[in-house]
Amino acid sequence: MSEQPELPQSVPPAAEVSPLDVDGVRTVEIGTIVWLVAFVGLLPFYSRLRHDGHLWWLWTCLAGFGLGCVGVEWLRRRRDARQPAE
Repeated sequence: MSEQPELPQSVPPAAEVSPLDVDGVRTVEIGTIVWLVAFVGLLPFYSRLRHDGHLWWLWTCLAGFGLGCVGVEWLRRRRDARQPAE
């Protein structure tokens, strides 16, 4: 058996980084807006979507927008409840 040379055990110093203040509200707001834009973008193609059997695409976008609105409100309430009282 050949011996493996020992590697130095030095660890580089870690930078002190403050934690990010991320509550998810902005992310869900952007996603909700994307669903709305997709819905509006598909509206001119309503008859074609219906003819091809893809009308569910339109309703999926509408459902994504609706659920996104619920999610934004829920995250805002959660964020406000977690903030310390001033």
